[in-house]
Amino acid sequence: MNRPLNLFKTTFAAATIAGALVLGGCASTESSTVVQTGSFTLPEYQTLILSNGLKVNLMVQKEVPLITFNAVVRAGSVNDTASGLAHVTAQGLMLGAGGQSKSDIEQTLDFMGASISTSASKEGSYVDALLMSKDLDKVLPIFKNVLMAPDFDLAEFNKLQQREVVGLAQQKESPRAVISRYFNKLVFAKHPYANPTSGNSESVANISVEQLRAFHKGFYQPNNVAISVVGDFDPQQMQAKLEQTFGQWQNSEAVVQTPLAEGLPQLTQSQVLLVDKPDAIETTFVIGGMGIPFDNPDYVGLTVVNTILGGRFTSWLNDELRVNAGLTYGARSSFVPYSQSGVFYISTFTKAETTKEAIDLALKTYARLWQKGVDQATLDSAKAYVKGQFPPKYETADQLAGLMSNMHLYGFGNDYINQFQAKVDSLTLAETQRLIKQYFPQQNLQYVLIGNAEKIADVAKQYGEVTKIDIKESGFGK
Repeated sequence: MNRPLNLFKTTFAAATIAGALVLGGCASTESSTVVQTGSFTLPEYQTLILSNGLKVNLMVQKEVPLITFNAVVRAGSVNDTASGLAHVTAQGLMLGAGGQSKSDIEQTLDFMGASISTSASKEGSYVDALLMSKDLDKVLPIFKNVLMAPDFDLAEFNKLQQREVVGLAQQKESPRAVISRYFNKLVFAKHPYANPTSGNSESVANISVEQLRAFHKGFYQPNNVAISVVGDFDPQQMQAKLEQTFGQWQNSEAVVQTPLAEGLPQLTQSQVLLVDKPDAIETTFVIGGMGIPFDNPDYVGLTVVNTILGGRFTSWLNDELRVNAGLTYGARSSFVPYSQSGVFYISTFTKAETTKEAIDLALKTYARLWQKGVDQATLDSAKAYVKGQFPPKYETADQLAGLMSNMHLYGFGNDYINQFQAKVDSLTLAETQRLIKQYFPQQNLQYVLIGNAEKIADVAKQYGEVTKIDIKESGFGK
């Protein structure tokens, strides 16, 4: 869960099932079988607030002599004043810091077998460090400088900028790599959640070092940051080191956050974004709509139901589209949560000639949620699978540190971990009916199709109002 812990028409009823149909297929009298997978709770940790407002989480894990630091800044692409600014700023932190050059930092870390990496998401920016416990006093100052005092060396920035622009062009050669950005733009339109974290080739090419410095100054402040430390250390000594290292870090100005709860879209009709890639022999498509925020109390139950629909290899979608029909190598569905909203999507790919067949089969399979619902044996299987997959997500120090950063960023607490398995066990067939009716979008579905528009345009217009763009255009939608 380091990062953020991924995707159906005007006449949905005609293509699948009338909206008046109910979940009659769920009315089973079979008893639930609880599969024991062992208990799992979040390891103990302590939270400190330094005098400057910096939040620190300390979790001791002494199994191996390693320490992980994870700093999360409450600033991501939703805060961009130029598309891609948060991402490029995060990448720019490693271009030299505290007077030490990029190459010097890399060589110093390599010599110790340590690493520092930076990244950004929609709502957060991250600095991660992994080191041997014995090297703490050597790595911590570098980690501090990368976070607090990046140099943003101009020559290194110019090289980074060129790499990012070329990389964005290369990513568009792989529709599966970029389709979620098109989908988010279609769903959220002018809302900040539509901002692609990567930016686009035109915007990134025009970002300046001065913009990076201003973004860093405005958001990388102690009262807008949380640092989680997991690993082999003495908590009192670590607290003293962190106070000494970060205690003098001052808040320079008021942090201005984007009001993400405002202006969320209302999807009132089905839309189709047709992204023309003339050399494509496949159609990659996403179907979906609005999802849920991270702190939604039904998140665990939806994880189980979505596992049945498209969250594992033996899911309905994968069985129907891959195993039974042979239309694709894989199909999946997912809820992708943010702090104030989220998306739900179904995604797959198929030959251009079988685009309509694949879309219709995906819709028909999706409609099983309302037509037949979930039977007890399927629910029990999914519950056992979800419980078995959960603990391995939080085994390593890096995973645990990332979890605590996401808890800070998205506002969910320890109960998400500590009550997860109990919530899975308590999920009933009646509850699955409620979750399906309440959360899975059934009408006004949104579609993104990437492929040869000449071959699939007539198919696309059968599912909603079509907007056509060229994949070579710099952005990810209108």
